[in-house]
This record gives sequence, structure tokens and C-alpha cells, in this order.
Amino acid sequence: MKSNESRIKDLRFTFHLFRRSLLSMVGLILILILLIVALIAPFLASEHPSYVEVPTEQGTTRVEERWTIYFDRALQPPSLQHPFGTDDYGRDIFSMVVYGSQTSLRICILVIGVSTLAGIILGGLAGYFGGVLDEILMRITDVFLAIPYLILALAVAAALGRSIDHIMEAMIITWWPSYARLFRGQVLAIKEQQFVEAARSVGANNSRILFRHILPNSIAPLLVEITLDLGAVLLVAAGLSFIGLGASPGTAEWGLMISMGRTHMFHAWWYVTFPGLAILFVVLGFNLLGDGLRDVTDPKLRR
Repeated sequence: MKSNESRIKDLRFTFHLFRRSLLSMVGLILILILLIVALIAPFLASEHPSYVEVPTEQGTTRVEERWTIYFDRALQPPSLQHPFGTDDYGRDIFSMVVYGSQTSLRICILVIGVSTLAGIILGGLAGYFGGVLDEILMRITDVFLAIPYLILALAVAAALGRSIDHIMEAMIITWWPSYARLFRGQVLAIKEQQFVEAARSVGANNSRILFRHILPNSIAPLLVEITLDLGAVLLVAAGLSFIGLGASPGTAEWGLMISMGRTHMFHAWWYVTFPGLAILFVVLGFNLLGDGLRDVTDPKLRR
């Protein structure tokens, strides 16, 4: 029979699992809400943006988002007509927060997607083939890792100019090295395993071994890293927009909305509160989901 101490340990472990599972479900629900809001934004919002072509310094054009201005209803508090109130240009904050979910989701998916793909390719080549190729790729990776990613993103965004596309390019440049390092470590740990040797012995080529045998067995730590980094990408993008290096004026982007509303925060609290809450809940959702995935995939944490 189990002793009282053993029963207490079992109860504590069961409670820990329940708590972690509950928090992970909360995170998943928050992310699903973001996805649903982004998908049905045209149906949820009462006002909608237009899109115009703006010339750039390079002689090309880019499409920017514009919202209709209504000065006669500027800084109105939350009401039935405007649930989140209006900003200093009379634009409906609820509609802008809803469309901002599309902007945030686009930034997160593109930055993490491209960074992960680049990290898998470069890290996989370095770890699998080793030698001179590994040295060259890892020294390049070390150069980027040696510079704080936020400082590098600030420098790149400042050099490229103010645009959502430019902040995505800046963050991709700063984010891929961590994925290259992570996947290289996974490849080094797996490529000498027996099932990889068996595949090599039956004539499987290098690309098949990398993407059919090594990548599926490395997906768990990649998923955890991706989920946690999605929240970090959202915060960095919002921070760049807040200091004037991100989204251009008139764009529905949560960091830019907070930046524009900070001068009115004491007499128009709703201006910064609702986009700030949107950032809070989305980042919290990604972090809770990432912690849950880490618990599931890491046997040490399960023990």
C-alpha cells in the first residue's frame, strides 16, 4: 500500500497536470479567438479601411491602409454605437482593433514562417554535412546572435524606412539564427541514430533522410519555440510601431494605436486600453500554449 507521503506526491502531480492543462487550454482558446476575429473581421467591424498606392523613395509604390476621418465625433467614450470609443480622428477603435488582428496575425505568421524555414534549411545543412560548411554557416549565425535582436531590428527598420513590410524583413533577419542553431542541434543528436543509419543503408538520399526522418523527429522542440516566439514577434512589432519605425500612420496596428493614443491616455483612457488589452491577451495565449506544449514534449518536465 502507498504511504501518505506517496499519496500526497501523487495528488500534487495530478493537480500540477490539471493546472498546466487548464492554462494550455486557456491559451489555445485565446489564439482561436484571434484567428476567428481575423477571419471574420469584415463582418464584425462597423467601419472598414480603404487601400491606396503610395509612392516610395525607390520609385516604386506600396499599398497602405487608410481609414475615413470624422472630426465631429473625435474621442467619444465607449457607447453602443462605438463599443471601444473613437480616436482623435473620430475613427471607430473597435473596428481598428478587429482589423489590427489581421495585421498582427500576418506579421507573426510571415516572420516565424520564413525564419523557421531558413533555420531548418541552414541548420539542417550545417548539422548534417558538418565540416567547412558547418563552420561557415555557424560563424555567420554567431555574428547575428552576437547582436541583440531588438537592436538589430531597430537598425534594419530605421534603414529600410517605415512600413509593415520593412519591420517584417527586419525581424526575419534577426530571428532566423535561433532556429538555425536549434535545428542544427537536433540534427547532430539524431543523424547517428539507428533508424537514420538504416535509411542510409538502403540507399536513401540526403534530402530524404533530412526531411523524411530527421525533421519529423525534431518537430517537437521547434513547435515549442515557434509558439513562444509568436508572442515575442507580436511584442517587437508593436514596439517598433510604437516608436515610429513600424506601421505607417492610418494603419490598424495595435502598437501604432497605443503610440497615437498615449497623449490622450489621461482623458481618453479607452484609446490605449483596448489595443493594449488585445496585445496582452494574444501574447498571454501564445505563452500559455507554448508552456503547455513544452510540458507535453519534454520528458524531464513531465517527471
